[in-house]
Amino acid sequence: MSGAVLVLGATSAIARGCAAAFAARGHALYLAGRNGEELKRLAADLQIRYGVRVETGRLDALAVKAHGKFIDQVIAVMGDLTGVVSALGDLGDPDHDARDPLAVVHAIDVNFTGVASLLTHCSNYLEQQGRGFIIGITSVAGDRGRQSNYPYGAAKGGLSLFLQGLRNRLYASGVRVVTIKPGFVDTAMTYGMPGLFLVADPQVVGRRIARAVEGRADVFYVPWFWRYILLIIRAIPEALFKRLKL
Repeated sequence: MSGAVLVLGATSAIARGCAAAFAARGHALYLAGRNGEELKRLAADLQIRYGVRVETGRLDALAVKAHGKFIDQVIAVMGDLTGVVSALGDLGDPDHDARDPLAVVHAIDVNFTGVASLLTHCSNYLEQQGRGFIIGITSVAGDRGRQSNYPYGAAKGGLSLFLQGLRNRLYASGVRVVTIKPGFVDTAMTYGMPGLFLVADPQVVGRRIARAVEGRADVFYVPWFWRYILLIIRAIPEALFKRLKL
């Protein structure tokens, strides 16, 4: 592989792991996120460690009308774009959000609407180019609605379906679309949350995500055992599932 990779939501722990993995493979990077200063620190670190070109740009996932101009700017700066990794997302406050209509809308906008807008702009470019890849990071929370985080899970489940359709659309053009469903990962989003188990290292997860581009599967659970955990959870009959405290 070669060419520049755009990382959306680049300051998250999983995105950092992905950026390092792609930099180690010699890819130039464009890091996008809300925190401009943190993006610059991350870019400097990657440039020193891997000797690759790294550019940065501030991005507001909710400013959908500005997304087209932003992607045009990325392409103009990098001169080319081979792949996109979307690590955008916000777990929010699960205990509060489910009872606040505005918080529910915010969860859907941040985790689905903004991502869908950005990936549509990227997919139009890659489809015209006739090559490249899109990696969309959703969540195992999107596989079944649970009382503990269903606004977030609903948005991630919608994103998984969006990526499935995008994969169907772009297959003939040679653009690969991969869906990543992480389980619990040691990130700022999950720090201090009770009841977590089998928590994965974000650097390990990032390397696995980067390798997914070279595999044949379209959907990856990371770590792998979450596929089987969710297989069991999805198989529980609704009549029983609604009585569980999950």
